[in-house]
Amino acid sequence: MSGEFAGPAMKRLLLGMICALALAGCSKEEPASPQPAAKPVAERAPGDAKAGQKFADTECKSCHGEDGGSVAPGIPHLAGQRENYLLSALKAYKEGKRAHAALKVIAEHMSEADVRNVSAYYASLPAVGLGASRDAAHTSPYERGKARSTTCSSCHGEDGNSGTPGIPSLAGQQAKYLIIALQEYVRGDRKVSPTHAVMRALSPLEMEAVALYFASQTPGERPVPATGDASAGAQLSGVCSGCHGAHGVAADSSIPNLAGQDFNYLVASIKAYRTTRKREKMRLYITGLGDADIRNIAAFYTVQKSRPAEKAQTMVRDLTEKCDRCHGVGVEVPGMPVPKLHGQDRDYLMMAIRAYRDDRRESTTMHKMSLPYGDSIIEGLANYYASQPAN
Repeated sequence: MSGEFAGPAMKRLLLGMICALALAGCSKEEPASPQPAAKPVAERAPGDAKAGQKFADTECKSCHGEDGGSVAPGIPHLAGQRENYLLSALKAYKEGKRAHAALKVIAEHMSEADVRNVSAYYASLPAVGLGASRDAAHTSPYERGKARSTTCSSCHGEDGNSGTPGIPSLAGQQAKYLIIALQEYVRGDRKVSPTHAVMRALSPLEMEAVALYFASQTPGERPVPATGDASAGAQLSGVCSGCHGAHGVAADSSIPNLAGQDFNYLVASIKAYRTTRKREKMRLYITGLGDADIRNIAAFYTVQKSRPAEKAQTMVRDLTEKCDRCHGVGVEVPGMPVPKLHGQDRDYLMMAIRAYRDDRRESTTMHKMSLPYGDSIIEGLANYYASQPAN
């Protein structure tokens, strides 16, 4: 068998999902071509906060408020932000490295002195209370997934360990694969039963959250099936191991784990690639297999031990601990324009992280760091930082 068992790999998610994530600018914006080295902050002429206030009252107040706070979701709080970060951000808008139609026009007409003055002004304002009272409370994608998974438990078991022959277990399954499967059922690419109608009610964020919840459950061990020869199946499984792992635990989140799966479900699924499931490589792999071979392969994988594919219970906490190495309260990274995140507008944080992930903001480092994450995790991170007291 091969990765085609899982469908085309999605660009998003999570979903090897647990990597370090810096939220809104862990590195300098990277120029497209060599540029003269910028003067160190200490060598630049200091900004004039009073002059910056006059400019802000004319050009910035309608969006960023009298106090430097966001007037609407998706607009960042500027008050109390680090001056070197504000300088860097304005420069990025001025050079077209960040996309925002209004800001680009404003920034293009700002002199170097205007940029310094406005940055100095907003950096001088107190940040207390700007974010915590305006943004949504922190929500864990794991808890959201747990709440929505109740519609699946009647068939797949409360924790995703199915006890019904022919019904697959979801516990410990790869998160990205579960999302792919959910989407295929919704599109009708897989044989749909009346119970699958509940999937159409799930939003994309809820699909990701449900997948994370089940991927984080511990798979149970299964007894030896009444039919099929696991020893013979082990010898036949070589063609499967390149994608699904030597013992049925895949290294790629878009490829399903086979270890510990329901025997009847495995047999039916493998046979389906002969007819209804549209995966050409899988069809080629099983063409030479007889029904007895398929039962033997299924028996082998059924008795293999699996494990949780994710650890979503603590995912947001683990990620924020890593983010705080650069963005934490009181943390300074010499020579790098790193923004404060605590108390920032929730919607703006989500937009910024997605922009780095999708390569719409120019920073190779941030793109690589945020690429594995789906929107449910990004929302969880944004909710966490938005709900913290501004500093």
